[in-house]
Amino acid sequence: MLEAPDAADLLATARDSLLQKLLPALPAHLHYEARMAANAIAIASRAIPADPAPLAARLAELAEDAAGFAARIRAGEFAPGAPRHAEAAALLRDMARLRCSVSAPRALR
Repeated sequence: MLEAPDAADLLATARDSLLQKLLPALPAHLHYEARMAANAIAIASRAIPADPAPLAARLAELAEDAAGFAARIRAGEFAPGAPRHAEAAALLRDMARLRCSVSAPRALR
């Protein structure tokens, strides 16, 4: 077991320091880059607990990889009425939800 602070705590501290202490001291022309770095830190901190393994296991049941899954979707193999449509649709929904939880959590509200 790792000791505190953990990676998420360290990232949160770094982000807070960047926004609260460093950003105000930076020249105005560097504020955008500092905010962009702070947003990248926030995304990284949300990615830490995100576990794609269960989705990868479900994907492996439907196709060899994401590209193969996409090809099978385009070929109509998971179209409404197809035997595994509900399974494929649920996987796509859960994949999108995981991605949004990391990169755009407000989209899930």
